[in-house]
Amino acid sequence: MLRFVTTNPGKLREARDYLDTEVEQLDYDYAEIQSDSLADIAAAGAREAHDVAGEPVIVDDSGLFIESLDGFPGPYSSYVEEKLGIERVSELALAEDTQRAAFRSVVAYADGETVETFPGGVEGTIVSPRGEGGFGFDPIFEHGGTTFAEMTTEEKNALSHRGRALAKFAEWYET
Repeated sequence: MLRFVTTNPGKLREARDYLDTEVEQLDYDYAEIQSDSLADIAAAGAREAHDVAGEPVIVDDSGLFIESLDGFPGPYSSYVEEKLGIERVSELALAEDTQRAAFRSVVAYADGETVETFPGGVEGTIVSPRGEGGFGFDPIFEHGGTTFAEMTTEEKNALSHRGRALAKFAEWYET
């Protein structure tokens, strides 16, 4: 069994869809280090969560990286969403020459002996908010003509950054 360190039920469902093992939620608020590296943040969180749980854990750290804003907000996406809101971030990106962006995620696994990280990403563009689904920056992130917020959960999970990271982890974990 794996424990997924998250308070987000959508992330837990996505992990269960990708992994061929029992996945249970671990509601633990680890100390998030300050870093520009999703991998470093996720690995540190996984180490700490494992030390507390005493069993194998996975941690996900994700962010929205906007090319014209030098990767901002990146690993600080949750904080920026809370402080500026998605509309303001969209306005900032739309004022630039390019609206290219990427959602990136790193899943980190810790079992007490090892910490492994698995990156995933999906390219898209920043648009004005559209759609009612998803969470976070989903309404302003468009991929293939549709925002993540306009997609069903199944459509989004099939191509999401977290799904791609979970798929890499699943392949490794099975071996």
